Amino acid sequence: MNVRGMVLPLVVVLLAVSGCSLFSSGDAAPPPVLERTTLRVGVGGPIDTAPLRIAAAVGKFREAGLNVTLVELGARDGITQLAAGQLDVTFASDVSLFRAAASGTALQLQGEAYTSGSNTIALVTLPNSGYTEPTAEKSPKIAVDDVDDIGALTARSVLTTAGVDPARIHFQAKPFDQMPAALQAGDVDAALMVEPYITRAEKELGAQILADGSTGATLDFPASGYAATGAFARNNPRSLAAFRRVLMQTQQAAADPATVRDALPTFSDIDPTTAALISLGSYPTTLSAIRLQRVADLMHTSNLIPSRLDVQAMLPAEGRP
Repeated sequence: MNVRGMVLPLVVVLLAVSGCSLFSSGDAAPPPVLERTTLRVGVGGPIDTAPLRIAAAVGKFREAGLNVTLVELGARDGITQLAAGQLDVTFASDVSLFRAAASGTALQLQGEAYTSGSNTIALVTLPNSGYTEPTAEKSPKIAVDDVDDIGALTARSVLTTAGVDPARIHFQAKPFDQMPAALQAGDVDAALMVEPYITRAEKELGAQILADGSTGATLDFPASGYAATGAFARNNPRSLAAFRRVLMQTQQAAADPATVRDALPTFSDIDPTTAALISLGSYPTTLSAIRLQRVADLMHTSNLIPSRLDVQAMLPAEGRP
């Protein structure tokens, strides 16, 4: 009997019966079971939240096992709704998020939404106003959407850097869509606007940019992000990790400005012409404590928060060293 001649056929049979398990041991494990498959996410400004909206519209979250319901915030405070259990994740300006954290609200950051770029946030004046240099007004009246938010922080930084005494800056809270009328009426000397309001004011009123808000201490400044409460994050780490993965993937796709410009008219009142003209910032694909700490530190030195905030402690575990 030829034993050696039987060895090879026997090996072939064993491999066939076993389904080649020797070579399948490296297969990817099934995805982890999510604690919950539905997330209520508060959304605000269409430019800041464009990648998230696109991801929801094309089904990227569904592919990850999540049913994401977008809740339009409008003038409502997403952080208040988050704390009340009406939302699972909310969009907000980084200034709002850090002010809430400094006041004792336990938050975990889930993603950076938007970073300012050249002329995406700016001090705007009307033609022939005489206010052509930041220092031309010693006690300027500046319209901002919120006297305690990123607009005021940016305007104060830009004007102070130019040489204006910060104690002599007078802020007036105005919704963005009311700022042009305030400028025309002479109620304010300049308005701190963001896109698309800057482009609209330029098109309709011939408005001019007095100073780019993305300069100096606020150059490429983190503008907004997404957060969950600390308790929700502790109870739903896998669901939030899936949310972050999809968000980061779609924000990577948004590196192509055409992706955002083409999509904006489908979910906002920004018409295609304006969408083609607006200045766009960037959409971060990572959560960076170093980058975000700039916001918290400027808030501290500007007396918006009483003590220095440790942004690193607000990141998910995988974002910490």
